[in-house]
Amino acid sequence: MRIPQGALLRSRVVDTPGEALERVLDEELTGYVIFEPQDALLLGSETRGVVTFEGGIPVLAYDTEQHVGGRNGLDGFAVTGPHRVSVHEVAGDDLAEAHETTEFQIPPGEPARVLAGDDALADRTRELAPESRRDDGRDQSAVEAFLADAEAIEAIQREAREEAQSRAEEWGLSGALAETDDEPAQR
Repeated sequence: MRIPQGALLRSRVVDTPGEALERVLDEELTGYVIFEPQDALLLGSETRGVVTFEGGIPVLAYDTEQHVGGRNGLDGFAVTGPHRVSVHEVAGDDLAEAHETTEFQIPPGEPARVLAGDDALADRTRELAPESRRDDGRDQSAVEAFLADAEAIEAIQREAREEAQSRAEEWGLSGALAETDDEPAQR
């Protein structure tokens, strides 16, 4: 994937990435923003992240130090505290090829949620995203993702039943267990 050099619109230090994300959304930027967290500013580390935008809506994310993209790429530069942000404008046609790189794509609200911890901005971004991208990988919390995994829930329930039976037998209470759909309690 190659992102073309864009025209630098501004470069400054902000208290939180949310400030930059909100402004880019309001300006409907097509281009990219380079985020350098405080450790890069203060300690000279190489941590940098790039997020591309189309009409102010995030499309791709890439961690330049870890060489990881997509949701995992965001985690690499999701650091609290000040960030230097450099905002670059690029013609939409010049980003079209890069934006087709599916392994680096992110749901529209993900940068606001991960980088800024701002659920309201994440929701606003998702609402302003094109209809075709609103449910892209729907931003799910870890709890929502877990609850959607019926097999994992069933496995936990099965393990809990087995553990309860084992403990009941160990304590001499096996006849006190309630009946389940799988097997009747011993009497």
